[in-house]
Amino acid sequence: MSPRRLLHLVGSIELATLGLMLVNIATVHAPEVSSVLGPVHGLAYTTTVVVAVLVMRGRHRTWLLALVPGVGGLLAARSASPDPWEPGPDDAYV
Repeated sequence: MSPRRLLHLVGSIELATLGLMLVNIATVHAPEVSSVLGPVHGLAYTTTVVVAVLVMRGRHRTWLLALVPGVGGLLAARSASPDPWEPGPDDAYV
């Protein structure tokens, strides 16, 4: 799996858990949901930053973007690619 795809995957999980937590707070505010999604979101955020540090390839901007809460993983994934519009070897459609 390419570093860009890994960052995109973890960043998507981070954003999804944040969205679900906000929806929970805005609607029913079930403590059970919060007690599960809180740690999952925290783990996803931490994983995003660690993966960005490991794949930064000398570019500090990649892991600095990963520090942005919620969308940092997706921004770092875009930054990890040399050209975001050019498909890489792992981006081939099967």
